[in-house]
Amino acid sequence: MIKKIHTAADIDVLTTSIPLAHFGHVAINAFVLHGREPVLVDTGMVQQRDLFMSALREVIDPAELRWIWLTHTDFDHIGALQALLDENPKIRVITSFLGVGIMSLAAPLPMDRVYLVSPGDKLTLADRTLTAFRPPAFDNPSTLGFHDDKSRALFSSDAFGACLPSPPERAEDLAEDELREGQVFWASVDSPWLHKVDRGILARELDVVRRMEPALVLSSHLAPASGRTLERLLSALESVPAAPPFVGPNQAALEAMMQAAAA
Repeated sequence: MIKKIHTAADIDVLTTSIPLAHFGHVAINAFVLHGREPVLVDTGMVQQRDLFMSALREVIDPAELRWIWLTHTDFDHIGALQALLDENPKIRVITSFLGVGIMSLAAPLPMDRVYLVSPGDKLTLADRTLTAFRPPAFDNPSTLGFHDDKSRALFSSDAFGACLPSPPERAEDLAEDELREGQVFWASVDSPWLHKVDRGILARELDVVRRMEPALVLSSHLAPASGRTLERLLSALESVPAAPPFVGPNQAALEAMMQAAAA
């Protein structure tokens, strides 16, 4: 099931979640920015393409969309991309040079419908300006989030995601320890290179986010978080280098888990 959450005056969230066996659940979010040039941020999971399209039609007519901001090219972000391009010839895809390159390996994007951005670039639409930035944590080199000057929302892609027992509708509803532990675990899985990063460099990257002073933080893998929650999100991410790295089960552990489940 894909739920619809109206999180700001002009922003809707399309959200579902997936279970990670024995570890909890991770939210999968896409976002609709309503306005004179509506923007869809990511397009759901590949295996839920039809469900995503049905949910999207409940918050906007796809014919009204003018832009898709593709934060990156993973399968939980590009599910309905081709269907939307086929249905609406006016849509353009905002992505990075690497995003185009990666998509060319499976479903090449038509170059006349691509708008390339790099960190720091600004895209001025009819009623808002979107500023691209590289989030402080990511799992794909094509990743680009953005800050919307109209809503003051920060779209952070995978950064600030969390693995949780049950995803809430608002991140601030989570207890501090639960949010922190969920974030640290997710970052250790999704961005394992954080365990090797210079902590001073990471702190400076987090300061970049802090200076944006977002009113809303919209992660692809966490419920919407108000600006009041920002310091909690930043603190959790800053602690990741000192946390134990994630090591997944090997074959022997997998077989033991399967035997236990069968029993």
